[in-house]
Amino acid sequence: MPTLATPEGVWLWSLVLALALALPLRRLIFVLAMRRALRRTTSGTVDIDDAQRRRLRRRATVSALLLSVLFAVLYVHALAGRLAAP
Repeated sequence: MPTLATPEGVWLWSLVLALALALPLRRLIFVLAMRRALRRTTSGTVDIDDAQRRRLRRRATVSALLLSVLFAVLYVHALAGRLAAP
């Protein structure tokens, strides 16, 4: 079982943290994108078609995955560096 101090453990824990952060972050980004799309509609209706909703969800998923992986890698590498230092 890899620990945090090994290189394999650092990447494993980075992946675990990224997956744990991705779902709530995806939801947050999607909600913010939907609110922005509703604010930009000039008709004043609350109806957004399914194609635009899918596009916004896909964009939110990609953005959330990239941000969560970046944050997780930086955080776990910094934490492992502090733990490994004498």
